[in-house]
Amino acid sequence: MIATPLSLTQAENLVATLQRELDLAPPQTILQAAYQHFGSAAAIAFSGAEDVAILGLCRDFDLPLRAFFLDTGRLAPETLELAEAVREKLGFALEIYSPQAQAVQELVRAKGLFSFYRDGHGECCGVRKVEPLRRALAGTPAWLTGQRRDQSPATRAEVPIVQVDLAHSTPDAAVLKFNPLARWTSAQVWKYIRAADLPFNALHLRGYVSIGCAPCTRPVLPGQHEREGRWWWEDAQNKECGLHAAHK
Repeated sequence: MIATPLSLTQAENLVATLQRELDLAPPQTILQAAYQHFGSAAAIAFSGAEDVAILGLCRDFDLPLRAFFLDTGRLAPETLELAEAVREKLGFALEIYSPQAQAVQELVRAKGLFSFYRDGHGECCGVRKVEPLRRALAGTPAWLTGQRRDQSPATRAEVPIVQVDLAHSTPDAAVLKFNPLARWTSAQVWKYIRAADLPFNALHLRGYVSIGCAPCTRPVLPGQHEREGRWWWEDAQNKECGLHAAHK
């Protein structure tokens, strides 16, 4: 297990090795590799179905990784209920990170509660998601996400199994990002959730597929891609909130 922070060079060398070893590995093997190298210092970013699947696999294979949850202040009640179900049914004590109150107040005072419909979602996501994520990852050597390559052909088709997270790394303290479900499809995620009897967001039963903040999420129609329910008023090529802005 790695006990001291990795430099960027060391991290890049480790990533190159892990990419060769894990290229065709199943999710549980990727999770085991993350735990082997970083132990419970590695953290799972929890928000939706994919992350529930990751937590379920951690339970199945006895991998006591940390998990954190970004409560943006604009989430649907069903999403909060899912977070509580994860705590109660899977036994993961989610670390909750909320946006800085002053930053939210300044944004709302200057631009109102729905400025993202006019100015794009980037500024609001920066306050409610990106900055809290930076706090959640402070001192964390590695984190795990539920990104899948088929989630968004425009932005996630090349998501690697493991990468250096340049957005949260410094030259002397690199952060690695594992994407254990990168090669899974939505169908595989849901097959596992049902087989393992895991909790899920009740909004999925009402046509919601990709679920974010309530004002920025809507159900999709038959035949629409899952990300079309997110930020539908914006360019289809810009379906990211900034949490996964940098890849290596």
